[in-house]
Amino acid sequence: MAQEKIVILGTGGTIAGQAQSSTQGVGYKAGQLSVAGLLAAVPDLPQLAAGRTGAVLDAVQIAQIDSKDMDWPVWRSLLQAVKAGLEDAATQALVITHGTDTLEETAWLLQAVLQPTKAVVLTCAMRPATSLQADGPQNLRDAVAVAAGDVPGVWVVAAGEVHAAREVLKVHPYRLNALRSYEGGPCAYVEESRVRWLGRAAVQYPGWNAARLEQLLACEELPWVEIVQSGALQSARAVQALVAAGVQGLVVAGTGNGTIHQAMEQALLQARAKGVSVWHTTRCLEGQLVGLPVGQGVPSVQASSDEIAAHVIKVEAEGGLDAVLLPPSKARIAMMLQLACS
Repeated sequence: MAQEKIVILGTGGTIAGQAQSSTQGVGYKAGQLSVAGLLAAVPDLPQLAAGRTGAVLDAVQIAQIDSKDMDWPVWRSLLQAVKAGLEDAATQALVITHGTDTLEETAWLLQAVLQPTKAVVLTCAMRPATSLQADGPQNLRDAVAVAAGDVPGVWVVAAGEVHAAREVLKVHPYRLNALRSYEGGPCAYVEESRVRWLGRAAVQYPGWNAARLEQLLACEELPWVEIVQSGALQSARAVQALVAAGVQGLVVAGTGNGTIHQAMEQALLQARAKGVSVWHTTRCLEGQLVGLPVGQGVPSVQASSDEIAAHVIKVEAEGGLDAVLLPPSKARIAMMLQLACS
């Protein structure tokens, strides 16, 4: 029987970043250190990984980018690597080093499509590896501790906290504790390599079947979906311009309980009539849509077999827009995935 392993997948980000000075916390270059270099900065990581099963570390470099530049080719490679790890009996768990800027979207992608039966743990840093305040080594150490604990699901570990993929958001551009789970808070804390779960399990839905996943991985690019935001003095022009340019889907970040300026709403209804997928959600940082959606339709949650469909409220009456119970950034990814495999 092959020896168990924890696979570390490197994608770049600030955790692998370097600056010209140790006092420099901004203006650095992300994605410079290899994943092997990151592991070398935490000398006792092999012992931590070994835990109770004797697992070894296996480092794989998937990409070396600033996560603000995340694209479909990197995501596809990452999906393939994680899928392979989940199917490999010798792989106990996976850890992904990633930039913070799009970490919430990558975590949601993995959760929505794969629904892992093993721990898949993303970690990151808010300071480059050269900084006096470098937080990457501790975050990586904590991530391996969570991975060694064998709790299935997609988790994000940073600043001593463990967040569920669906709920985590980046809420600050500079602080070390830049990530937060809206409303529910973290699922666990990591304290001196011990993971203290708080008893709040993330809701699990079935993952995509093999045929649908292969269909996604065969895509050369994902459908074009954009976020538009409603607010004061809003007009129809942005929506009209995007439709004219060939956009395939629109996610509307509405005010309050998903409300949309009347000028924009009419343009969105016209876009939908032309075959553009339109969902709306709220631009509020906390909460989700409650009660009636935009227009006169009454929402009814459809029975679903996957995580994306479970968060979409279809409006049956004419004159209403479908709603999604996700923040705009994750709703956009959900729509891309759904359109790609519809």
